[in-house]
Amino acid sequence: MPDWTTATLPNYDELPPFKNFPGCAWGVWGEQDQLGTVNLLTDTLVKQTAAEEIQTGRTVSLNWPLNFPDKPVFGRLPPEINLIQKQKEGRRYSRDDEIHINTQSGTQWDGLRHFSVLEHEMFYNNTPASTLPEGHQYIADPRHIDPVLSRIGIQNWANHGICGRGVFLDLVNFLSQDGVLPYNPWTTHPITVDQIEGCAKAQGVEFRRGDILILRVGFIKKYYESTQEARDALRGKPEKFAGIEQSEEMKRFLWNNHFAAVASDQPALERWPPPPGVPHLHQTILALWGMPIGEFFDLEKLSEVCAEYQRYSFFFSSWPLNIIGGAASPPNAVAFF
Repeated sequence: MPDWTTATLPNYDELPPFKNFPGCAWGVWGEQDQLGTVNLLTDTLVKQTAAEEIQTGRTVSLNWPLNFPDKPVFGRLPPEINLIQKQKEGRRYSRDDEIHINTQSGTQWDGLRHFSVLEHEMFYNNTPASTLPEGHQYIADPRHIDPVLSRIGIQNWANHGICGRGVFLDLVNFLSQDGVLPYNPWTTHPITVDQIEGCAKAQGVEFRRGDILILRVGFIKKYYESTQEARDALRGKPEKFAGIEQSEEMKRFLWNNHFAAVASDQPALERWPPPPGVPHLHQTILALWGMPIGEFFDLEKLSEVCAEYQRYSFFFSSWPLNIIGGAASPPNAVAFF
């Protein structure tokens, strides 16, 4: 395989279409590829980035507690966490936890099985939706797994890791006037390429191939500032959230900078819902490119630490759950300064 640290990559307009969808990257990483843009996170890049970015040893978790939100949006199952005290001969001797969650109820990576090119029912790298198994799957031996069960599952990212240079753009601080955002993160609102690039310039951020782009748009900040009644009401309403705009300009920006992954603190990375007649951006980012989408990342502490250091890049480490054939996972993500 080419060394993706330096190998030539096509720009967005050089990518071929998939039927009526422009910008398909299935041929870039190979016909059998199951990593997508995570291929950019090479051994060379990880080693170099760790040496450059880990200077103080300080770490910041980017994971919201697994309990939150306790009333998830998009109709997902609320997290159930059962704390068990075990007893023997009348003595409390150990404890267990039982966890039942939808892997996309809170902080998450959307994996390659999460979103297809909808009208064609096709997932990443020419994988028909009809070929992906459903329901409980019995696997007797983890060393011998049916490729049908594992194809484009999130275990591929779990075994590789999503580790490299994180770049944080604090759009909340950049766009706020006298501490007030000009938009409501809980309404349908587009974040533009100009705003993202303006924030990067203001923070002194220069993008590099393989960066993990992390955007603070404001959902969790508003969550903390809202009443419990307002938080609970989100579950029963039509989902409307701020996020990156669905535009060809945004696609060119994301692809031509060759980000390895993109994440935000919003429930859906992209503006939700898309305007009438405009395709979901998930179709391009996940299904055509194989780029991880992070959602519900808790960026409040990261915002404070980056402002304290006046430094907006760091070593980013994420190890998703090793779920064979999984569509998504909590990220287990951390920033190292």
